[in-house]
Amino acid sequence: MISKATIDKIFSTIRVEEIIGEYVQLKRAGSNFKGLSPFHDEKTASFVVSPSKQIWKDFSSGKGGTAISFLMEIENFTYPEALRHAAKKYAIEIEEDTRELTEDEKKSQTDKELLYKIHEIASNFFQEQLFETEVGRTIGYSYFKERGLRDEIIKKFQLGYSPEKKNAFTQYALDKGYSKEILEKSGLSIFPENSPNGVDRFRERVIFPIHSFSGRVLGFGARILKNNIKTAKYLNSPETEIYHKSNVLYGLNQSKQSISKNNLCLLVEGYMDVIALHQSGIENVVSSSGTALTVEQIKLIKRLTENVTILFDGDKAGIKASFRSIDMLLSESMNIRVLLFPDGDDPDSFVRKHSQEYVENFIQKEAKDFIDFKAEILLKEAGDDPIKKAESIRDIVKSVGFVQNALKQEVYLKEVSNKFQLSEQSLFNELNVQKQLQKQQNTPQHKQEAPIKTKLEKVPEVIDSVNPILVLEEKMVELMLKYGDRILNRTDEENNAYQITVIEEIITHLEVDQCEIQSPLNQKIIDEIKSGIAENELRSGNFFMTLMDEEITGKIANALVEPYENSDWGKYQIFFSTEEEVLPKLVQDVIFRYKREYILKIINDMKMQLSENENNDETYKKIISLNQLRKELDEKLFRVL
Repeated sequence: MISKATIDKIFSTIRVEEIIGEYVQLKRAGSNFKGLSPFHDEKTASFVVSPSKQIWKDFSSGKGGTAISFLMEIENFTYPEALRHAAKKYAIEIEEDTRELTEDEKKSQTDKELLYKIHEIASNFFQEQLFETEVGRTIGYSYFKERGLRDEIIKKFQLGYSPEKKNAFTQYALDKGYSKEILEKSGLSIFPENSPNGVDRFRERVIFPIHSFSGRVLGFGARILKNNIKTAKYLNSPETEIYHKSNVLYGLNQSKQSISKNNLCLLVEGYMDVIALHQSGIENVVSSSGTALTVEQIKLIKRLTENVTILFDGDKAGIKASFRSIDMLLSESMNIRVLLFPDGDDPDSFVRKHSQEYVENFIQKEAKDFIDFKAEILLKEAGDDPIKKAESIRDIVKSVGFVQNALKQEVYLKEVSNKFQLSEQSLFNELNVQKQLQKQQNTPQHKQEAPIKTKLEKVPEVIDSVNPILVLEEKMVELMLKYGDRILNRTDEENNAYQITVIEEIITHLEVDQCEIQSPLNQKIIDEIKSGIAENELRSGNFFMTLMDEEITGKIANALVEPYENSDWGKYQIFFSTEEEVLPKLVQDVIFRYKREYILKIINDMKMQLSENENNDETYKKIISLNQLRKELDEKLFRVL
């Protein structure tokens, strides 16, 4: 268990904008940063990161919190996993709390955590086999050296080797105390009926670990080196609770910073393509790992850049793959260029023949707009056949139909019009035909159902569902989180001056009036604040950042980041006081309004009792007294009745 001192050090060291910047393309917006939400599809950026407050808020999904809560959300980390990941990034040494885990903490170590752990163990095992065993160096290491890889690149991608012995890793893991069940769930081991000791899935292969965005090992790709064995050349991990191949891009963890820096992602087909480009110095590259590109993979790229250059082999399979990828990328509003290498070359072989500068210039000069690329390929196949030529143009227009932006569509159609000397109107007509066909294909054929009679019901007024006490309670908690330690200058009834903090003033009011808190989450925060006061500590926003409670960190984000914070009102000649400037009056007004609503609630409750017991004179007297108090509050609030 991570010690409290280490947790405090992690929170004081990490930078929310640096951690989130690895997942989201952020742009400066005043004192904050903005970007597209990684949790919700949107066209206008509503994801805000505040470096000064060290929090983030996603206005499209409603989520928010600290850098640690972001890691938990985006990577599905547990709280300790997120802390360890952040500590590793900032080279913070983890100090363990030596106390024994509680039963609840032991139960929280789920199969998912064990799957992550067993993959980490396996990756280390395969690397040790490659570098530290004679067989591994003779077979696996020699293979990588023949492919021209340097040691630092082999280590960067954590490449390894699985030995010929059929259960070498399985036995190693069992000896370390891992169960057969978790080994089977991981896909690393198979336990047939005739092999009770298990069989390694990847035996006698070189190993390519597949990492998550943050660098955790999710699965493996493995290549057989013998040519005389009838089996698949490449073997991948099966789908597991932590590995879904359609959601992963090979090399993204090693490439994400370069992609963001260059504002460009190079998309290739294989593991070695990624590794070879990295070795040549070109690091903004990922691979779909031999599978067809998916929407989920495109969204991973889109967090970092909207610009993609496809680098595929010049054979028919590569061309077919690039066509499929083009339409998917366009449908996700990506900007695309395509480059096919000369016949006989793939990215791996090409970069081994040429210098980094030559390869970069080649990609820059030879990559084509998707229209030019498709036109070159399709018209070459069509030759002089007018029917095939028309089909080729139709295919290009179909791709334009995937473009989401209407202005871009028009620009692309103008380009097609100029290239083929066709009227823009005929191309627009064809585009509309394509859209109609696509719409028909996506619309399921349902039997006509009898119309449902509309049942008229009385809808309660919205105002009835709003609890004003809860609204004001939320505001008081927000003020304590935002300005809890701020000192307010006050005077008592005898006109004596005194000072009090925002927290103390609000908590005193709640305790004196014995107010019943409406929200369980607010009660939790208020209890923590009271505990702090008992220990002479004012617990406001920063204190709650380190608590292992996603609800609370989300509430802090709601409190500290305003939706209009990045608006430049000055350019519209609109000027107004900030909340902080009117804080003394704001705190007092909120407390008075809360008292007033609470009094009204008590009066209404008493009136309900009166209907049951009409002769209760004591209740009448209390109602009259409470109404008098309400009038006094109205005067303080300058309410005109």
